Amino acid sequence: MIAYFARHTTAANLLMIALMILGLITLPKLQRDTFPIVPPTEVEVRIPYPGATPAEVEDSICLRSEEVLDTLSHLKEVRCDARENLAIITVQMAEGAGMDAFHADVKAQIESISTFPDKVETPAIEVLERVAVVAGVMITGNMSPADLKAYAEQVKTRFKRDRRIAQVRILGFSEQDIVIEIPGEVQQRYGLGISDIKAAIERQSIDLPAGTVQSADGDLVVRFAEQRRTPLEFQDLILVSAQTGGVVRLGDVATIRTLFDKEEEKILFNGQRGALLEISKNYTQDSLRVMAAVQENLAREQGMAPKGVHLEISQDVTSNIRDRLRILLENGFVGLVLVFLALWTFFSLRYSFWVVMGLPVSFLGAIFFMHLFGYTLNMMTMVALLVAIGLLMDDAIVISENIAVQIRKGRSALEAAVQGTRQVLPGVLSSFLTTVMIVGPLAFMAGKMGAVLKFIPAVLVIALAVSLIEAFLILPAHLRHSMGHLAQQRRSWFHRRFDVWFDGVRDNWFGPLLRRAVNQPYLTLGLLVALVIISFTMIPAGVLKYRALPVLESDVIQVRVLLPQGTPLRRTEEVVDRLVAELKALDVAFTSRQEGGKRLVKNISLLFNTNVDAHESGPHLATVSADLLPAEERVGTIPEMLADWRERVGELPDVLSLKFTDKERGVAGKAIDIRIQGNKPEMLKKASLDLQQWLGGFRGVLDLSDDLRPGKP
Repeated sequence: MIAYFARHTTAANLLMIALMILGLITLPKLQRDTFPIVPPTEVEVRIPYPGATPAEVEDSICLRSEEVLDTLSHLKEVRCDARENLAIITVQMAEGAGMDAFHADVKAQIESISTFPDKVETPAIEVLERVAVVAGVMITGNMSPADLKAYAEQVKTRFKRDRRIAQVRILGFSEQDIVIEIPGEVQQRYGLGISDIKAAIERQSIDLPAGTVQSADGDLVVRFAEQRRTPLEFQDLILVSAQTGGVVRLGDVATIRTLFDKEEEKILFNGQRGALLEISKNYTQDSLRVMAAVQENLAREQGMAPKGVHLEISQDVTSNIRDRLRILLENGFVGLVLVFLALWTFFSLRYSFWVVMGLPVSFLGAIFFMHLFGYTLNMMTMVALLVAIGLLMDDAIVISENIAVQIRKGRSALEAAVQGTRQVLPGVLSSFLTTVMIVGPLAFMAGKMGAVLKFIPAVLVIALAVSLIEAFLILPAHLRHSMGHLAQQRRSWFHRRFDVWFDGVRDNWFGPLLRRAVNQPYLTLGLLVALVIISFTMIPAGVLKYRALPVLESDVIQVRVLLPQGTPLRRTEEVVDRLVAELKALDVAFTSRQEGGKRLVKNISLLFNTNVDAHESGPHLATVSADLLPAEERVGTIPEMLADWRERVGELPDVLSLKFTDKERGVAGKAIDIRIQGNKPEMLKKASLDLQQWLGGFRGVLDLSDDLRPGKP
């Protein structure tokens, strides 16, 4: 094959053009995402039990459900979170099983339980899939919360008209109820009781089918369509009627208004009530294209928004993708330039050009095969491509250098191309196989980490395999023509000066050093062994840190607040106000360090009834989130800012947990997550507190907490 392609330049050119065309055609179709698409492995079962305490939920729902679910095939683990009024059961599937069949089995087992208490409501069973959030659009304005939500609904409807936007969800509001308040004296005046008012509303606010009327001309569907849905519609409802024709309508004697059923379900953005549009995509959409659609619709909405209403992007997940793509392109370009210049100093311009052409040809070929095998361009696959940049050029440099040696020995161009390539074939293949054996085991890792990391060796092997095709079949044919006159070629003034300098370094420095290393083998081996020992001691000495995934410098810092259950919203707001005050003080301190006097904190968001670490809801939860200057523009690190914020806040009374953190990304999870099992909650809590105290003695351990917390008093 090597000799055939070296002799037939047309075949080599056709192969190169085919790889490039296939890659260029595939490139716009390659889906760009934050992280790879990982198949779901968990099923969540939510079983409401109104009025029950966590202990009652555990006894009546958790224990009975776990007993039934333990008989499932392909079951890895069952977890049940007993909360007030609710049980949340998470059923984890073993690797290699099918989710559709597993979900059906879980549903069948839960529905087969007949011993639940009568008050237990219908279970909600769903597969837990990763929500691919792309962006968040914050809407603020000088209007009531009800009007703000109504306006957000209109914006949501217009956003969803764009086919590129699949899912839009409004956050910051709970469900709205219609509240009807009738004074007691009015009830006495008309002789009405609560049951009479309720019956009047039920009679006149219905939406029910009433059958079908058949006739010779066709069938007519009869339906009562008098469902009242707004306060204005309820005002016309007749409450009392007299024989003389007089009526008393509900709006005449009652105050009718809408009210959010959860006061704590709210978001404040820079001090104003906000509505957050969370925009997600499905698994077949490209994140950057969805973000482009969001920006187009946002620009239109900003142009037509009423006076005093502001819309802006508060969350942009795609910034990480753009940054990694930029790094990939910059590294690729820098690599091309450096390799070209290094080769040009030794060889000709044409020679250097054909060697560096191996990088874009290999990349385009790898992109085609990535799309063919269903891979996307995400954080993991781009890591593999970044690693591949350095490895791709090695094969081409080794082969081309050996061909140049054969040319200088007097062989013909064809013979030098064939023999030079064949000589290094075993070494290049051995290098490829060594790389495969080193990174290959990542593909067999289990769990969530393994599901993500397996894409790195797959894409890396694809890129290296394509580079081998280019190096062995395409490159020799091109070098045969570009190096045919190498032996007779006259060197330029620059090249002659460089050759003299390089020969001096080789003869006066490198050569004597090499001879000394060969003549003193024990010293050489001792130095190598010492270097290996020093390298290994870096890990236990703590110099070389271990992390599950690379640290991505975030542009958002947060404090997640957890108070005891039953804490009123007023107390939670007091804690949040303290955190915001100290955040503003931090902003003043760090703004003085920024270039041009830019403010460090761009936006402050307060999310009540939100704490992703607590796995519960209520007025005792809150999250304070600050959007910062981009990492490439700001001065100061995230750990430095969090430490300063934590020190300013200090200890707060009656607060169970304050977690100062950046907005985590990826699947690595918590740094340390320890599970303690036992039958007595009191003993478990004591063991947890003792363990937290012991862990807190280590430097760098912060924000310790557990999920075994007291309920309402």
